Amino acid sequence: MNSSTEASGAEAVLSPGPLVAESGVEADRAAAGTEPHIEVLSEDDLHRAAEAEAEAAAAAAADGPVPPPDDDRPSRRPGRWYVVHTQSGYEKKAKQDLEARVRSLEAEELIYEAQIPTEDVVEFKGGKKVVVPKKVFPGYLLVRCRLTDKAFQVIKETPSITGFVGHGTKPTPLGRRDVETFLESKSSGDEAVKRGRPRLQFEAGETVRVREGPFAELSGEIIDINAEQLKVKVLVNIFGRETPVELEFSQVAKL
Repeated sequence: MNSSTEASGAEAVLSPGPLVAESGVEADRAAAGTEPHIEVLSEDDLHRAAEAEAEAAAAAAADGPVPPPDDDRPSRRPGRWYVVHTQSGYEKKAKQDLEARVRSLEAEELIYEAQIPTEDVVEFKGGKKVVVPKKVFPGYLLVRCRLTDKAFQVIKETPSITGFVGHGTKPTPLGRRDVETFLESKSSGDEAVKRGRPRLQFEAGETVRVREGPFAELSGEIIDINAEQLKVKVLVNIFGRETPVELEFSQVAKL
C-alpha cells in the first residue's frame, strides 16, 4: 500500500470535528463567507432590562416574603412612581389633562397611570359621624411611568403640572415601601386611591376655634378627643385663666 492510500485510510477513520463538518445555518454562512448576525438591543429594550433588574434587586432587599408575579399592587406594576407638583386645588384637573395628553401624543407605552392619594377622615356633619375622603398630599400627583425624554416632556408640559419632585433637576422615583404606604389599596372612584383606616378630623395638640355656644369665637388647644362620642376637650382662656371645655366636633373648626 502506497503512502497516498495510507493517508486516505487514516482520514477515513477520523471522526469529523466541529470545525470540519458544518450543517444548517452555520454551513450556509461558512459557504457564503459571512459572519454570524449579532443582535443589537434597542434603547427601549435596555430600559426594560434595567427596570427588571432594579425591581428584582428591590424585591430581594425588602423584608418579608416576595409577592407572586401576578400581584397587581401598585408597587409591583411596571415602571417607577414619581411625584409631580400641581397647581393648588387642581390635582384632579392635572390628572385629567395628563391622561388626555398621553392619549393624544400616543405615549401609553411610557406613561401608565396617574393617581391622587386620599385617605378616609371622620367628620361630624348634620349631627352625624361621616367618613369623607381627603387628599393626602394637596398640590401633588403620583405618576407611574418609564421616564424617557419623551415621557418627561409629556408630563412636564401638561397644564396644571409645574414640575417633578427630586434632587435638583433630576426626578427622584419613590421607593417600593413609600408606594405601598401611599397607594395601599384602590378605591372604586375616580380618585383611585384610599389607604388605611379612617382618622379623626381633629388631633390632640391642635389649636381650634369655637364656632358656637357661650365660648364662641374663642380659640384653644385640644387636650383630649373622645372618638366614640365625637367630642373634644379644648383648653380656652376664660377671664385670664385657661379652662378645659368639652365641645362637640360640630362646635369647633380648624384655624
